[in-house]
Amino acid sequence: MSLENLLRTGQLKEHPSNIDEIERLLTAAARSIRDASADSISSETRFDAAYKAIIQSALAAIQMHGLRPDTKKPGHHVVIIQTLPLTIGLTRDRVNVLDTFRRQRNLSDYTGDGIDDSSVQHCIDEANQLLKRMISWRKANRPQFVPKR
Repeated sequence: MSLENLLRTGQLKEHPSNIDEIERLLTAAARSIRDASADSISSETRFDAAYKAIIQSALAAIQMHGLRPDTKKPGHHVVIIQTLPLTIGLTRDRVNVLDTFRRQRNLSDYTGDGIDDSSVQHCIDEANQLLKRMISWRKANRPQFVPKR
């Protein structure tokens, strides 16, 4: 699999991104992680927020390559997660962990299965790690998407 193949098959499409769009996604990911850390809401809602942070960070990675998933096609979350080795060099092992969260979220959403506190914390930790990696990767590899402060 390559980004070019995914573009050719229509799973990705060209998307000229800009610094503001990338910054909004990464800011939203940080906000989602903060929301996931709120003990006053259910484990399922906290898990959803942490998973959302993972998707927001991974989407920023794709967009910094001038692409975005075709959300009209099923499986766009799979594509977003599975492209992380191609976009920021994430290891397959880490991608497998993130994909496990995707499947767990789907089970919870579509069957009503509960999510235990240790899974919530693991998802929050992984979301934090991915966001930190995204920020450092962006600085080293796509400085044009780093805001001037």
